[in-house]
Formats: sequence, structure tokens, C-alpha cells
Amino acid sequence: MPPKLIREFAPAKVNLALHVTGQRADAYHLLDSLVVFAGVGDWINCAVAEDLSLTITGPQAENLTATEDNLVLRAARVMAGGRGAAITLEKHLPIASGIGGGSADAAATLRALVQLWNMRLPPSVLELGADVPACLTQAPKRMQGVGEVLSAVPDLPACHLVLINPGVAVATPDVFKALLQKNNPALPDIPGFATLHDLANWLKDQRNDLQAPAIALAPVIGTVIKALSDQKGCMLARMSGSGATCFGLFSSADEADDTAKSLTADHPNWWVRPAPVIGLG
Repeated sequence: MPPKLIREFAPAKVNLALHVTGQRADAYHLLDSLVVFAGVGDWINCAVAEDLSLTITGPQAENLTATEDNLVLRAARVMAGGRGAAITLEKHLPIASGIGGGSADAAATLRALVQLWNMRLPPSVLELGADVPACLTQAPKRMQGVGEVLSAVPDLPACHLVLINPGVAVATPDVFKALLQKNNPALPDIPGFATLHDLANWLKDQRNDLQAPAIALAPVIGTVIKALSDQKGCMLARMSGSGATCFGLFSSADEADDTAKSLTADHPNWWVRPAPVIGLG
């Protein structure tokens, strides 16, 4: 009988809005964000083995190494208790790109090992990263504090994204350092949205407070946002997280697919992916 194999999806996390509301004494920034998850991401495969090991494959594998500090192995060690597993990370998302790839991988590893070893999640996973608790849910959430305060949001209308990373590295600490105002207004209460137009109009009144400092460090981010904004059917274009990945919001898969094809043709060196928002309803 072949060994049991558990396969878990690690979707991209997208900040539709991200307000920086303060900074704690320990230098961690306080955030208020509406996050959703896209139908594009990495994959985690886990099988029982004598020891813990990690193999990295996929189109983005060359940009990542299986060191002891890799978030996948760190997540596995939190769960292991002496158990072994052969873990394969299929890396499709660009690294350090503002869409929670490492955190999504860690969360998918935790979910896979819960099934593989028939055990429960640890009581806290925040030590693995501020985005990991949200990535465990794979559903739209309001994320506050440093990431540990998660709240359900009203059902969001079906929508599609085009994600673009122009291939530049933007270090998160550098972006926060360049943010001049760190005590900004929080998100207002998130209402219900009858239509996608209602959601898009509400989002236009919100912000990503990290977008301007990221553009100052990497002006191509502004180029990406304009390229998305100029596309037919794009209802909103904004940077996600601390960048450099940006998203365009669309009402249909056809519009997202057409945009992705057009921008890939115009910018063959950009990472461009259309994807639905998952976990709605």
C-alpha cells in the first residue's frame, strides 16, 4: 500500500485595503486590513517519513532554499513532537512579494500535518508570522493588531483578480521605515455589499498606507498600478501588503483572463496571474 500523501493548497493572500494604525513599543506595527485569498498559490505535499525533510519544486523554486529557517520547516517543527514527514513545497508564488506566500505555505503545512498525524493545531501560531493565523482560515477576514485579531466580515460578492509582480524585491522593513505617518485612521466598519460595484466604491475610500513608500522605493509599482487601471473592466488597482505585487479587481473571469493575456504580452518579464477570490459566501 503506498504511503499516505496529504496535499494542501497555499493560496495567495491579498490585502484589499491595509491601514497602518500605530506602532507598539517592541517596534511591531499595528494594522487594520481586509484580506481575501486568491485561487492561485503554492502547494504543500506531506508524507510520513522517519525524519523531517523539505524539498522545493515548482517554477519559483530557484528563488528559495530549504534551510532550517524556512517557514515550512519551522511550522513542521512546531507540530512534530519527534514525528517525521517528507514535505514538498511546490513554489508558484514569487517570494517576498506582499501576498503572504511564506505564511500561506506555513499554514498549509500545519493543515497537512494535522491530517497526516491526526492531531490538533497548536494553541498559537503567531510565532511563525503575523499573517499565519489569517492564512489558516483561507476566508475573507478583517485582520487587526499585528495580525492576531481576526474578525469575520459580511459576505463579499463574487470577484476576480489579476495579480502582477514586476520582479523587483521590496524589503518590508524598508517600506515601513519609509512610512512617515504610522498613526493613521483604522478601517470603518465593513458593511454588507449588494454588488461588486458597492465593494469597489467602498475600497476606493480606503487605502494601502504602504503603497506610497513602496512606490518611492520601487517606482515600477506605480507603473503596474497604472497598467492595471487602464484595462477595460478594472474596478480598482492597488498594491497588496508591502509590495511589490499589485492587484486589479474585476467582475468576471473573462475580463481577468483578457487583462492577464494583454499585460503578459506587453510585459513578458512580469509575473501575471488571473484568479478568482476563493472562500466567498
